[in-house]
Amino acid sequence: MKNMPESYWKEKLTPAQYKVLRQKATEPAFLGKYVNTKEKGVYECAACGLILFSSEQKYDSGSGWPSFSDLAAKGVIEFRDDHSYGMYRVEVACKRCGSHLGHVFQDGPTPTGQRYCINSCALNFKPENSEKDTKS
Repeated sequence: MKNMPESYWKEKLTPAQYKVLRQKATEPAFLGKYVNTKEKGVYECAACGLILFSSEQKYDSGSGWPSFSDLAAKGVIEFRDDHSYGMYRVEVACKRCGSHLGHVFQDGPTPTGQRYCINSCALNFKPENSEKDTKS
């Protein structure tokens, strides 16, 4: 999916998602739809559907963006050096489609010490019971 043309992403994503996922923008703090979500389930990439995070690792960091202490599985994220805005950060991107998700910081809770600070519009939340409901 990394080789899809930008025209594909412009058609598939909302304008806000396109700005964040494809142009590396950041949504405003405390306004994202998943900042206060406490339901059990999984968070997947809004662009390609790859499961990235679980509610088990979500916590309130006070940063204004959904924060996770770990990934749902190894190998679902790419790490990239980010020197924008005159500072150094580590960008996180979806391994499958290359979309920008947010950044990871080393100030998270134990045991990982990591805080994946992710834009809400880069995610789709699937409640834990949604799969069960569709099978019955």
